[in-house]
Amino acid sequence: MLSYSFYESDNRVRRYAETLAKDKADVDVISLRRGDHSKKENINGVNVYRIQKRIRNEISKFSYLTKMITFFILSMLFISYRHIKNRYDLIHVHNIPDFLVFVALIPKLTGSKIILDIHDLLPEFYMNKFNTDENSFFTKMLLLVEKLSGSFADQVIVSNHIWQNRYAARSVKLEKTIVILNFPDDNFFNLPAPNKFQDKFIMIYPGTLNWHQGLDIAIRAFNIIKDEVPGVEFHIYGEGSSKCDLIRLTEQLGLTKRILFMDPLPIDQVAVMMKRADFGVVPKRADSFGNEAFSTKILEFMALGIPVIVSKTKIDTFYFNDSVVLFFENGDFHDLAKKMLLMVNDKNLRLKYISNSHRFVNDYKWAKKKRIYLNLVNSFTEVHRNMLNADYRK
Repeated sequence: MLSYSFYESDNRVRRYAETLAKDKADVDVISLRRGDHSKKENINGVNVYRIQKRIRNEISKFSYLTKMITFFILSMLFISYRHIKNRYDLIHVHNIPDFLVFVALIPKLTGSKIILDIHDLLPEFYMNKFNTDENSFFTKMLLLVEKLSGSFADQVIVSNHIWQNRYAARSVKLEKTIVILNFPDDNFFNLPAPNKFQDKFIMIYPGTLNWHQGLDIAIRAFNIIKDEVPGVEFHIYGEGSSKCDLIRLTEQLGLTKRILFMDPLPIDQVAVMMKRADFGVVPKRADSFGNEAFSTKILEFMALGIPVIVSKTKIDTFYFNDSVVLFFENGDFHDLAKKMLLMVNDKNLRLKYISNSHRFVNDYKWAKKKRIYLNLVNSFTEVHRNMLNADYRK
């Protein structure tokens, strides 16, 4: 399993890998290294190899690309060497970027099956990140890379149904794709309730701190209500390209004692901090990317019994309704401020969302959905083993 991410905090990759390990598979994960984390570690039966250190300080598209190409080369050498020593049945590659799938060239040529997992549509992500359009040279190149990468893989997993239709329309046949949402992992997001903070009211956001996530909207909304609810704090966990700007905005508004920025945490720890909050906020912008990017956090809040305020985007209105989340008008921090006040002041409202979302999320938990992934993996690995046994008998 290959991912240009930090394994300990990437819930999608961890969910797959640890599920396979529990199913008696031998699983290697090749990922990034943060801070002083060890280069090799076994986590819940998964061998994690952190082959490249990354600090999120990229500014230009070329600084992003340089680090990704370095990771591509290192991981290709690593996987090829280990495959020659002990053949891999299956290589599961997570984007971003899509072209990481070609790391598995030697395993592919020797019969291994390849899964490409589309967490995010890269052309849309790029256009949003660098404020360009679909006619730009780089966007057209990314669309070409997307098609070539999908063709190279034996199966493509897409993270939501809206993106599945778009991806299939422009890159591969629909039959080659399957949707697996970011279902909350019951191992982390089904925890006994710890004691709530007794002396304060906590709203929380855990995740990446990029422009499309709309944290500046939430900060401006909090600034409107700060005097009406003096006991409320806003805790933000994560890192990303907008973090410095968000901290600067918080300082300008004089909110540094009320809005607290925390470093990203491993999944198990962030789940505990989410559980201690009184409600969550998911303030994404409805732009070309955020409008259709499914937010893992919403289902995780539901699984933990935390009510959540959600921006009214195309993807979130596709999967959720007003009975399970409290929507606010996208990009409107005045409306978000009103919804924050409602959530703070109306305990019965919070209890309604907790009750409704608990019933709703029961059908979206990983314990019920993991068989989709295990069946996919088994369908490939059984065929591969049968082929190897046939070759051996010859």
